[in-house]
Amino acid sequence: MAAPSQGTTRHTPTDKPYTLYAWHLSYFAGKMRAYLVYKKVPFVEVPVSYRLLVGPVKRNTGASVMPTMTTPEGRWLQDTRHIIDTLEPLYPTPSIFPTTPRRRIAAELIEAWGDEWWIPIAMHTRWTYTENYALFERDAGDALARWAPRFVKNYLVSRVAHMLRGYCPRVGIVPSQYAMMEEWSIDMLDLLERHFAASPYLLGHRPTLADFGLVSTMYGHLGRDPWPKREWIDPRPALRGWIDRMMSLDHETVAARYGAAAQDDAGDAIPPTLEPVLREICHGFLPMVQGILGEVRGARAARADDVRPLPRTLGPVSFPMGEHTFTRHAIPFTLYKIQGLMDAFDAMPEQDRASVRGWLRDLGGEGFLDLDIPRLERVAMQVRVRGDR
Repeated sequence: MAAPSQGTTRHTPTDKPYTLYAWHLSYFAGKMRAYLVYKKVPFVEVPVSYRLLVGPVKRNTGASVMPTMTTPEGRWLQDTRHIIDTLEPLYPTPSIFPTTPRRRIAAELIEAWGDEWWIPIAMHTRWTYTENYALFERDAGDALARWAPRFVKNYLVSRVAHMLRGYCPRVGIVPSQYAMMEEWSIDMLDLLERHFAASPYLLGHRPTLADFGLVSTMYGHLGRDPWPKREWIDPRPALRGWIDRMMSLDHETVAARYGAAAQDDAGDAIPPTLEPVLREICHGFLPMVQGILGEVRGARAARADDVRPLPRTLGPVSFPMGEHTFTRHAIPFTLYKIQGLMDAFDAMPEQDRASVRGWLRDLGGEGFLDLDIPRLERVAMQVRVRGDR
């Protein structure tokens, strides 16, 4: 998943819009919506109904998940990073991919962390605190069956909620780990608050891939569900302001607001207030990825003649979360995300690779560069080792 080539072909404002099928409640929909707004990509948003999700979405992508997008030409797209990589060559200015080596790897790393690490936190706050359910019931019901009376909407929502709650233990949301997740989250949100008090975006004065990765959980779950919004986000005004900027400002507005200051982003320096966040990513996320890799190796050895994609989840892995140890089931798709980081690193000149390696070594994250991940390809929302077919 290296950055797309920076071509010159662009859609004009008179082109037909893209269609984004999503809910505001959705974890990854916020990431996609923020990207489209920032890049000024013309789009219309259609709430995903039950019929749409199990019919055209499933039929054309292979997975009943959101967000899903269709192009003006009728092509169906799924997976937020795949959609971004598809659109960047069409809307190349400004690029969300940093051009300097450390900042590029930082952006790739934070995107993967935002996509994969925060899922248990987002699901815990949504499903553990019952006051959030009224918003979920209303929004999801109106999307699933806008035509139906409320009792039918509520019935459909209850089925979806039951399915999602059933997924919680697999990502580590069990009572014995609640306190650990909340302690870690509060510490991390405090670090992010201090950073955004000093910098409008993660790497400086304009958003990069890093910001779009992290905004997934911060908008749809923590910044919108009543309990985490009240308890965690609203008391942190700098973090709240970043979420609001991500969801509302296009690149022309950002350039007008921070144009002169954005010149400071031209080098390869990482904002000092971001360093504690990156250290924590290396402390917990790297062991999580290493554990997933072990599970994938074991799964391949046990099913040598099986050419199907790897299961969505594998066995449990344990890794640090702050000062504690967190356990959840491995998701092979996470390795696909890290594969993109490694591709970006491998494409760099030797001098840049040396710079990145030394920087990550100081952070405790050099191991990200030495992972022996078998080459993976995406199959809907699962992955398959290339050649296993």
